[in-house]
Amino acid sequence: MEFALEECTIGQVHEAFRAGTLDCATLTQSYLDRIAAFDHQGPALNSFVTLNPKALEQAKEIDDAFARDKTFVGPLHGIPVAIKDQAEIAGLETSFGSIALKGYVPEADATIVKKLKQAGAVIIGKTTMPDFAASWWGFGSVHGETRCPYAPERDSGGSSGGTGAAIAANLATVGIGEDTGGSIRLPSSANNLVGIRVTPGMISRSGLSPLLVLLDTAGPMARTVTDAAILLDALVGYDPADEFTTTYTIANFKGTYTDCLQAGGFEGARFGVIKEAFGSDDDPDCAPVNTVVRQAIDDMRRAGAEFVELSIPNLDGLIADSSLYISRSRFDVDNFLKSRPTIPYSSIEEIYREGKYDKKLELIPAIVEEGPAEPETDPEYFRRLARIYEFQRLLVGLIAREGLDGICYPCCRVLSPTHEDLRSGRWTVLTYPTNTVIASQSLLPSICLPAGFSEAGVPIGMELIAPPYHEPELIRLGYRFEQLTRWRRPPESTPPL
Repeated sequence: MEFALEECTIGQVHEAFRAGTLDCATLTQSYLDRIAAFDHQGPALNSFVTLNPKALEQAKEIDDAFARDKTFVGPLHGIPVAIKDQAEIAGLETSFGSIALKGYVPEADATIVKKLKQAGAVIIGKTTMPDFAASWWGFGSVHGETRCPYAPERDSGGSSGGTGAAIAANLATVGIGEDTGGSIRLPSSANNLVGIRVTPGMISRSGLSPLLVLLDTAGPMARTVTDAAILLDALVGYDPADEFTTTYTIANFKGTYTDCLQAGGFEGARFGVIKEAFGSDDDPDCAPVNTVVRQAIDDMRRAGAEFVELSIPNLDGLIADSSLYISRSRFDVDNFLKSRPTIPYSSIEEIYREGKYDKKLELIPAIVEEGPAEPETDPEYFRRLARIYEFQRLLVGLIAREGLDGICYPCCRVLSPTHEDLRSGRWTVLTYPTNTVIASQSLLPSICLPAGFSEAGVPIGMELIAPPYHEPELIRLGYRFEQLTRWRRPPESTPPL
């Protein structure tokens, strides 16, 4: 069978490698051709900020090793991966989305980059992000705006919008995002992808710029649950450079995430649905989301699942009250900048005062003007920190009380916004009705799954959350949902070349 680049999976790539009908250099060049055609021209998605000039060289090295030994380097042998510019890559310019940091070239790889290389991946390039990941949307001072390949007049989501657009448009096989409040799941929802947020600490953040250390986590973005699981297996693990990764030891998961890709229906499965996570049916931005996610729930119900309506009347209040961005982000970003002597700025305040950030990112002025240099000096900090664990106990308590496998709801209550909406200031970071903060601000793992499209063709994602360390269950359920619904399809704006 002839190999088709568009929508190809890791398994299909490896099958073609073994059959001798494809090699890594050819695959990598094919993606570079698509990047030239669709990222720089055509719909001009603007999803990559930097391409790896050594990608083809590295691909050829992998081909030579395979020709010599007839064995794969690892589970990601020869797989081109797009990585959010939040991760340091030795020898490759890394700006963390900030124009103030243009020209910074790390000397060492982030831990996740080391792991990807050890697994055999080819880093094809770095993807766009807003300054220090401080937005739900895909614009920033380095690159401008990133477009959604399904609806180029709309935003690709943030802050991993570059990875989202690139993987959706088949510009790489799989991608890496980073998620603090929803930055993997929002662009996954906007781009018809699978995105996984793990329990914070399952994946090392060493070598990644922070926004809020307590919540930050890298993670996979892929076109299928299977590819996301393969990528996740390569990323997790304890890292002495990141003390939070003791989480991986606590989880004590002995298998692999690909072991969880088991066929089956939903007989005996039981889910909660948070009523307040849906917007008004009278709102034209909310109504299409409600319709698609309710249909997804009905599909699961027909496949044997049971659903319980949950009510959290003070949901928005809990979200607001457990937010630590103003209390902590300044401290975390400053600590990171100070730890890199070759970066010309030692604080986000210096960058803000010089105006070297995208002025639409209102979270940056808020962090500087309202946030303390030391979180402990903010009288609200410890109360808000306590709220995070209260929020977690509330949600896990609902799962326990109702005997649930998980809780589901729309990733966001509204359709991904148009660029005109964002330019006009219709939405602000602190008022945008994203539900992704529910899992983030309760420290729960979560998966975003393609749930369908609005009548206008805008992708919509459904989110599923579970208790801490229950990533295997999320993958098991997500895989069954994917096999049942099969909503993944390529965007028309980026056809085969």
